[in-house]
Amino acid sequence: QVQLVESGGGLVQVGGSLRLSCAPSGRTFSWYAMAWFRQAPGKEREFVAAVTWSPTGPYYADSVKGRFTISRDNAKNTVYLQMNGLKPEDTAVYYCAAKDTIGGVTAIRNYDYWGQGTQVTVSS
Repeated sequence: QVQLVESGGGLVQVGGSLRLSCAPSGRTFSWYAMAWFRQAPGKEREFVAAVTWSPTGPYYADSVKGRFTISRDNAKNTVYLQMNGLKPEDTAVYYCAAKDTIGGVTAIRNYDYWGQGTQVTVSS
């Protein structure tokens, strides 16, 4: 059983920064892509950013380009989402997701493994 463990959410003021972390636990897991999605109250879950083992990418939603950075630490098997210049519309529960098959990295349906989510609240 693979579990994704997220950390780093919290409350921050407009313009502030947060860094989210995600690491798999449980059985040994070789992933092709890891991503962050988010879901705001009353809205559908949406893609935020993804990183893969391929030479292409990383990938970002237009709404976060230039403000968020996704990265990975191979030694720790951990993926990070550095969020700068946070806005109230970034308020959401952020979910880490992973997939072990090659293919599209922005669609929710392509991911088999999900974390429990971590709340990010940006106050104005």
